[in-house]
Amino acid sequence: MARAHPPQTPLARTRRARRVDRLLGERYPDARCELDFRTPLELLVATVLSAQTTDVRVNLVTPVLFARYPEARAYAEADRVELEELIRPTGFFRAKAESLRGLGRVLVEEHDGDVPSTMADLVALPGVGRKTANVVLGNAFDVPGLPVDTHVGRVARRLGLTTEEDAVKVEAELCAQLPRRAWTMFSHRMIFHGRRTCHSRRPACGACPLAVLCASAGIGEQDPERAAALVKGGPVPGSAPGDDPVRAGRPTSPAAGP
Repeated sequence: MARAHPPQTPLARTRRARRVDRLLGERYPDARCELDFRTPLELLVATVLSAQTTDVRVNLVTPVLFARYPEARAYAEADRVELEELIRPTGFFRAKAESLRGLGRVLVEEHDGDVPSTMADLVALPGVGRKTANVVLGNAFDVPGLPVDTHVGRVARRLGLTTEEDAVKVEAELCAQLPRRAWTMFSHRMIFHGRRTCHSRRPACGACPLAVLCASAGIGEQDPERAAALVKGGPVPGSAPGDDPVRAGRPTSPAAGP
């Protein structure tokens, strides 16, 4: 059963958010963008493809895709059927192919083939919303941004950092609670936590370093050993469940941040 917390003041939420960020940094020192990319264009394309699918599946598709379409003009001039076949495993491939072709055309016509580095220009691109724009800003241009996906929204609500359901409102509340320099990494850490520990259906509460802060602690598995078994990647061998970082291995993305 979730723990009842009294109503929080804005200052209390800010303090909680910053403590959450610190604890997640200790838990996931390897947190980062899990889409593989080398250039802003590659990250933009990968993020568009990641809608309604997993980063793992996108990473299986993009090596061939990036080799076939190395620049914006290649997407602008892409054969629709060929492009659809290449991205079919990511789902919604027809809509995504049309977005990528439109994206290429706008980048060529309005930005000399380069990916813009401002929120206003990014969200004006076909198929690009605030979440995608924040991913690109934070990871390709080192401009602080706080992408709110399903994991960030779910974990933030469970922690009591927000009660909002709308992603834009969640982003605004979280950004107000954290220093600007922390926005990008906070999002990565929350996503890591949502994917590895605070699962949608059965969170591993008994192996969670945030349990003492969490307004929803107890809604999932509370037994430490059974909870540890639910953590994707598992706890560090020889450590007490929930005490040490989860080292979930993945290939290093050449251009991703540390």
